[in-house]
Amino acid sequence: MTLNPTTSLLENIFWITLIAVVVSSASGVLKAGFKKLDLFGVIIIAIATGLGGGSMRDMLLNQEAFWIRDQIFFIASLGSAVIMFLAARMIAIPKNFFLIPDAAGLATFGIVGTLVALMSGTPWLVASFMGVMTGTMGGIFRDILCNETPVVFNSPLYATVSWLGSLMFIGLIQLQLDVSLAAAITGLSIFISRLLAIYYNICLPKFRFKS
Repeated sequence: MTLNPTTSLLENIFWITLIAVVVSSASGVLKAGFKKLDLFGVIIIAIATGLGGGSMRDMLLNQEAFWIRDQIFFIASLGSAVIMFLAARMIAIPKNFFLIPDAAGLATFGIVGTLVALMSGTPWLVASFMGVMTGTMGGIFRDILCNETPVVFNSPLYATVSWLGSLMFIGLIQLQLDVSLAAAITGLSIFISRLLAIYYNICLPKFRFKS
């Protein structure tokens, strides 16, 4: 399954990626903020969060990193970091609020990662996992840099909803649904599912040895 890179599709990818970079970078700032890092440290973690997943995807697809091809994404990540850094000094933000922009980044990067992989001719199952990796790796980099166990490994349904969403997105495209509409439906489904999983603490079974 391969998608042709039409002008409309490329424009959709640009805007979805831009949104993903901004919200993911914001989640990086909010998570790093509780470590009392200085502005430079916060910016580094925000950039790793906002650009890390897409960079890993592009590396595996043997493509130039998206933010090197177009520096607007790097500028957006940097701007999001600085704005959120200043906003946090003026507005009281709950400790776990970072999970909301994190869920938004999971949804948007999951969609764009799947799209980019499909456009490169990647098989559909691998493309769906590329969506998962694009959506989760930034958060993994963020948590490792904050010296914490990555959220994806012990949080209510994280990569699971991303992977199911990527598969759903591919299915909708196969049904000839407009790509923009399919992306909107799937992205919203991933975002809402992740927030519901957090609210109701819905988790996959954890590994344990028989006692």
